[in-house]
Amino acid sequence: MQTKVKTLREAKNLTQTELAEKSGLSLRTIQRIESGNIPKGFTLKAIAKTLEIEPENLFSKEENIQIDRAKLINLSALSGLIIPFGGIIFPAILTYKAQDSVNRELGKSIICVQIILASFVSVSLILSPFIQHWFSIKFPLFLIPLIAFIVIKLWIVIRNGISLNQNNTLSIKLKNNFL
Repeated sequence: MQTKVKTLREAKNLTQTELAEKSGLSLRTIQRIESGNIPKGFTLKAIAKTLEIEPENLFSKEENIQIDRAKLINLSALSGLIIPFGGIIFPAILTYKAQDSVNRELGKSIICVQIILASFVSVSLILSPFIQHWFSIKFPLFLIPLIAFIVIKLWIVIRNGISLNQNNTLSIKLKNNFL
């Protein structure tokens, strides 16, 4: 809110004093609004009219949603490349410490994908020596699921990171969360 009023005021080349005079409000009121106080009633209408914007457009829901925590949760999934199941443990800790429901839901979606990925890789790594023995393969077969895991995990984290920056949502998620 504060940056939107300030941005609109600056776009019209108005000082705080000029905005106060044109809107019929005090300078102190303008300063309070730009520092984070949310105007109501007459004050809201006066500022909106002066800035030539609808009152409801002074509040942008997308601006109010802070998804920085979700970006950190997504990035923490990379710890699974170094620490076994770190891609689940660290995102889970960050998710459950999140205060708002948006970041919590995004975090749960990230964790669900990481659980599926870790489960698939774990089973593949367990089965690879048996498959290697049954088919008498000389090549260390466990490297294939391991390299695939690294590539897929990097791709998921990068893709979700880009999507969080551009759309405030995840690109790769399950249709139904099981958490």
